Parts: sequence; structure tokens; C-alpha cells
Amino acid sequence: VAGLWLCLCLGCAWAAPLSPWCLSAQLRRPGDFVLGGLFPFGKDTLNLAARSEPTLLLCDRLFTDGLIWALAMRFAIEQINNSSWLLPGVTLGYDMCDTCFEPLVALQPSLLFLTRNGTRAIGVLCDYSEYQPRVIAVIGPHKSDLCLLTAKLFSSFLIPQVSYGASSETLSNTELYPSFYRTVPSDKNLVEAVVLLLNHFGWNWVATVASDDEYGRGAQVLFLSMAGTNSICIAFEGLIPTELAEPDATKQLENTIKLINSTKVNVIVLFAHSVPAQALLQHSLAMGLGKKVWLGSEAWLLSDIATSVPNIQSVGTVLGFVMRTGTVPGFQEFVAELFNSVAQEEFCQRSRELSGLEDTEVLDTHCRQCGNVTLGDIWPMLGVTPVQPVHVAVYSVAHALHRALGCTSKGCPKTPVRSWQLLHFMNTLPFEVNGQSFRFDQSHGTNTGYKLILWAWREGTVTYLPVGDYDQSLYVRTSQIQFHTPDKKEPTSECFRRCQPGQFRRTKGFNLCCYDCTDCSENTFWSSTDSTSCSPCPQHQWAPTRSTRCHNRTERFLSWDEPLAVALLTLVALTAALSCGAALLFLQHLQSPLVQLAGGARSLLALLWLLLQSLSCCLHVGRPSAALCLLQQLCYALCLNGCFSSLLPKALEITLVTEFPRCAPRLLRWVTHGRAWLVVAVSILTQVLLCWCHLHLGPDYLVADYESLPREVLLVCGTQSWAAFALLHGYNSCLAFVCFLCTFMVQTPGRRYNVARGITFASFIYFIIWIFFLVIFATLRTVLRAVTQICTILATTLGILASYFVPKCYILVFRPDLNTRDYFQNLSDEQPEEDRQ
Repeated sequence: VAGLWLCLCLGCAWAAPLSPWCLSAQLRRPGDFVLGGLFPFGKDTLNLAARSEPTLLLCDRLFTDGLIWALAMRFAIEQINNSSWLLPGVTLGYDMCDTCFEPLVALQPSLLFLTRNGTRAIGVLCDYSEYQPRVIAVIGPHKSDLCLLTAKLFSSFLIPQVSYGASSETLSNTELYPSFYRTVPSDKNLVEAVVLLLNHFGWNWVATVASDDEYGRGAQVLFLSMAGTNSICIAFEGLIPTELAEPDATKQLENTIKLINSTKVNVIVLFAHSVPAQALLQHSLAMGLGKKVWLGSEAWLLSDIATSVPNIQSVGTVLGFVMRTGTVPGFQEFVAELFNSVAQEEFCQRSRELSGLEDTEVLDTHCRQCGNVTLGDIWPMLGVTPVQPVHVAVYSVAHALHRALGCTSKGCPKTPVRSWQLLHFMNTLPFEVNGQSFRFDQSHGTNTGYKLILWAWREGTVTYLPVGDYDQSLYVRTSQIQFHTPDKKEPTSECFRRCQPGQFRRTKGFNLCCYDCTDCSENTFWSSTDSTSCSPCPQHQWAPTRSTRCHNRTERFLSWDEPLAVALLTLVALTAALSCGAALLFLQHLQSPLVQLAGGARSLLALLWLLLQSLSCCLHVGRPSAALCLLQQLCYALCLNGCFSSLLPKALEITLVTEFPRCAPRLLRWVTHGRAWLVVAVSILTQVLLCWCHLHLGPDYLVADYESLPREVLLVCGTQSWAAFALLHGYNSCLAFVCFLCTFMVQTPGRRYNVARGITFASFIYFIIWIFFLVIFATLRTVLRAVTQICTILATTLGILASYFVPKCYILVFRPDLNTRDYFQNLSDEQPEEDRQ
């Protein structure tokens, strides 16, 4: 394992090349308050058995990042110590330790940070409120895997830990990690940006690959959950090994490439660190995967490890998001000055003296393969490696310490401060670094946003070209992106064609991401919130096929201006005119034998009821209401009853004379002359009583029918109770049946006029009309229900007029010579044959 605490500056006086440990002067510096630092210095975790040129390049890149971050921490501490306002009179020290990118290695310095200050022991106490550990706070480590391990330790002691690179969403759980903070956005923000980018270009058929570590697995899980809710289908998801020296690593990489190639996707989302990403890109080129769009993150996009792959320009289009970080003024000058000072012998002599003071039993001062580095080696990386997160992490602790001590412009009180006391100030108060304000959110992170960058190649050298930004919303400068396609336009990556508005996705096969686009049916609409089905319209609305919204229904009823209504109303007028004409004609010849035989004044009453019955058709035209629905059946039944009640005495008179001659003299007085009116009145009162019962048992009511018509709401009068309906109209049927029975067998003696035939046919026509009416009326649920009712009323009225009154009107007008007492003598005026004999 590489030296955890201090590497001796061996050969430092030889000028360049220099040992990196000399560049930081010493890895431990005392102070009033000490900050622990965890940085990836060591290279022993890499397999350097075969020191090939590419492997050494990877090692140098990883080591360079760790060195730059360590120098950034030292630069921030020196700035704070030289500041006259932040911590005046107080100095910060540091312990910088190597993590070697290994959890077990990172655990050793973490345990040392927890030891009681001035000792090598960790106290086991019930109350740690007065416990003073070796460090006041910890900066780092960089990787999420290491932070998940160390954060549990530091959270147990409530020691603030501020990471400058760990982005795992798991670390956002403040209940599990109450003292963990980070100065980088979480993976959740990154995944949201990636999903928005996929939707921006319409890529809905993608593969996702992640490194088999906490960062890769966590980011992939977040991406899978967000992709499913944003109509993005995952053709393949897989993990690639992080330990490339394992025997199955190569086979696993090759299988991943084969599976990606079988899906025919054109977009690959890669969440991995630089070394696994480099291995995947290298195998994709070697196996002829073809040019794809690679979407990545800062973990590998800005690393020259990935760009060092031979023929990497042929991999396709590389896009990704990197943190939007600012510059740290004076840092590059600080590094240049430090390299110049390291070359002096007295600088390294001081480092040897400090290293000689360390406890060799605790510290491993032997550093294998420390490597040599010059200013020229790290200078290109100073503009690429983000150092602001480290700078902000150190300043966040310094600001919290400033508030905990109660510092003023004159100085800071020399009062003891425990680590846990810093948490309150880190949680609540913002702080400013180089004129930029920062604040930890509820999940103890800082979201500074992202830049969308493109790998642009210029003469074989990669340039990171900014082509967009993300800060809660995504902005892409599409015109600046040149894709690998022949026309330089974005490629398509779809398992399905994108459905048009008004279509929903119907899954086909076993893959939920492959589907057909199906039009929404009538009275359903497509909603952007649910693309897998069509939503039904509310009851009061309708929608055509393939609709994206619903329309309000219009009311449908038999209106006055409809052609059908106009035709029916014309027929109503003719029927009413015919009834009026017949009544006037009967009134003119009221005392004639024909009119007297037909019933005299009762015939006029019957014609009046028929006139009212024909006019009641107007109740069925126009917008129906509850009151109209109540009146429609009542008016029809009452008018029809008045007509049959007026004909009933004549029918009874005929049957008494013809069928019961012996009883006729005693009973005829009850159905003739004045007492016949009593029969009519009783019959009508009976119908009035039945109308009252109908109103209480179940009258017709207004129905708003939304099902019969596709685009309209049908307003009709519905039958609430068929029993009440039968009771209302049943009495009229009984009267018609009685009239029919009394007259259908009557024979006219001699050459007399057969008055019974008119009543018989009137009753018969009524029954025929009502048989058809009941069948149609019970089944119809459209506007034709009102039409059927009108036609029934008119047919009944015209049937009675045609069978009973029109023949008599014909005789009165065209054959007045027949209107004699001999031809139209009442049967009751004749003596029965039995009596004469």
C-alpha cells in the first residue's frame, strides 16, 4: 500500500524530476484546528506488473488528479490562514492521506482521524459531546464507494465530512449520513439532465451501461426509474467490471458489446469512472460496434484516459454533462511557484525534518512507486481538473468555524469548539467564496448546474466544446453539434415510431418498449400524462377519433325548425282543421237525423277532444322540460278518454237494442238523452283519478341521454314506471275494447245506416296503432321517441275521424238526400221484433 501519511523526499535535491510528496512540502501540518484530507495519491491499486505505456499513462492521470486536489486543499488553507477576516488569529492545519481508491485503505486514515486528539486511541463513550477527535472536519474522499464507508464512521461522531466528488444519491439520506456534505451535485440532477437531453433529440431506444461500483449502480438505477416515466425505453442495461485484472473482466466486456450490438440502438448512456469507461470504449472499437452516440458524465468525459484509446475518434459522437464550476483565482500561480520552490535544497530539508518528527510506528513513510512529476506534466490538467469543489469544501468548514467561534474583525476567541457544533452553521447559513454564494440544500449538497460538452476533434486532439447548459431546465445549441452521421444531423434511435397526437401506445410482443400507435376511439382523447391509453371524455363532452381534447356536447331534441318537426306540425294543423271542420258541420246540422244518430251534442264533444288531442302534439316539440314531460302522457290519455267516453253511450245503446232487446226498455234510459252525459262525466272523472295516480306512482321525467348519440346529449322524456304508464292508458284501452265488443257483431235492419260500423273501426284502428306504438316506444331512445308519440296521436285522431266522422260529413255535404229520419232512425226508437209479434 502506498504511503498513507508521508513520503520522504528522496533525491529531492537532484532538481527535476521531483517527487510529488515534496510538492506539498509536507502531508501533515499542525494548527489550532486540523482538517483531514483524503485524496487518491497512490498507484499501487493498479496492476503495474507489465509497465506498458498505456497503463503508465492511466496511473499518471489518476495520480495527477489526486495531486491537484491535494494542492487545492493546501492552497485554500493557506489563503484562510493568511486572511485577516475569516479566522484571524486562528490557524488551520491538515492531515492529507492516501485512499489509493480502496475502501480498506481509506478506512485506516479515517480511523486515525477519529482518535482522541494527542493520542492513538478511540474512546468508547456514552456521550461524545466533549470528545475532541484528531481533526475538526474531513475533506474528501472523491469516490462515492469510499464516502459510503467513511461517512458512517464520521456520522457516528458527527464530524463534518465534505466530499468534493461523491455524487451518489444514497448519500443524500441525511438520516443515515447526518454529517456528510458535498460540493458537487448528486446523481439525481445528472440523470434528470440526461433524460431531458434524450427527449430533446427524440431518442427513446437506448442502452445504458454502468461501472460495477456505487457510482455506476446508483446512477443507473436512477436513470432507469426516470426513463420509464419519460417514455424512454431501455434496450439493454448492464454493468462492466471496475477491476480489469479479474479473469472474467474481458469476457464480461465482450458480452456487453455483443448485447448492445444486437439491440440496434444508436445511443449508449455510460455511467462509469474513467478506467472502466476506457476499457468499454476500447473493446467497442476492437469488436466493430460501429459509431454511436455516447452520453456520459464528468467521471470519464474530462479524463485523458478515455481519449488515449487508439482510434477513439471512430467511436462516434460523445456528449455529456460536466459540473459548472468556476475558476480559483491564483491557484495556477500557486502551483507554479510551488514547483519552483521545491527545487531548492532548503525546502526538501525542511520536509525531511518534519518527517523525522513523525511516529514511525503509526505512519508508513515508505512510498512505493511514488512517481516523478514536473510542472509540465500537470500544467495541462490544471485547466481541466475541477478544483473549485475542493476549494469550496475547505471554505465551508472555515466559515462554519468562523461562526462557531464567534469571530469578529479583531480576532477569534480562543474557545474550544467540538466538531458537532459546526453542523448547525453548515446546515443553515450560506457562505461566500471568491464572490460566489454557496449554500448546502436539505440533502447537504450544492447544485451549481451542468454544462453540456461535446468531444470535438481538431487535428487529432480533443477539445471540450460547450454546446448547452442545464440548471433546472435544459438548453442545447443544436446547431453547434456535428454528429457522426453523413449529414451531421442527429441520428434516430427508436424501437417504435413516435406516436402522433391522438394516438396511444399498444405494446406488441414481450418488450414493453416496442409498440404500435393506435388511434384513440370516439369519445376518448389522448393525454400527454398517460401515453399508454386514451382517457374517456367526461359525460357532458365528446371527442372524434384521434382527438387530443374533448368538446362540449350540444343538446338534441325535436326542435321547432327541423324539417321533420315542420312536416309533423303541418299534419297536426291539417288534423286540427279537419276536427274543426267536422265540428262546425255537425253543429250546423245538429238537429238532423244523422247527427242525432251519431250522438248529437256528444259528437261535438268528441270532436272537441280530438281537436285538443291533435294540438297536444305541440307538447312534444321543442326543448323538453320536467313540466312538459308530466303533461305529455296526461293530455294524450285524457283527450283520448274524452273521445271514447263520448262514443261509449252510443255503443252501449246499440248493444242493448240488438243483443239484449228484453232488457233494453229498462236500461236504455241510462245511456240515452240526459243520463248519457252522466256516463260521459263518470268516465272522464275516472280517467282524471287515474291521471292523479299516475303522477304519484311514477310520472314521466326528463332524461339527459349521453349514450344514444355520439356527439350530442339527447333530451327526452323517459318512462319512470311502466306500471303507472299501463294504469294511465289501460282505462282507454278498456273503453275501446267495450266499444268494439258492443258494435262489431251488430247487423243493421233493412236499408238503414249502420252507425255501429264507425265505432267498431275506430276502436279497431286504435288497437292496431297502439300495438305498433308500444313496441316502438319501449325500444326507442332517440329523438324519434317524440316523433313516435306525435305520429301515434295523429294516427289515432285521424283513424277515429276517418272511421266515424268523415263518412257522416260526406253524407252531410255530398248526399244530403240521405239525411232523413227513415234512413237514420235511432234503434232505440224502434220496437223490438219480439214485442211486435
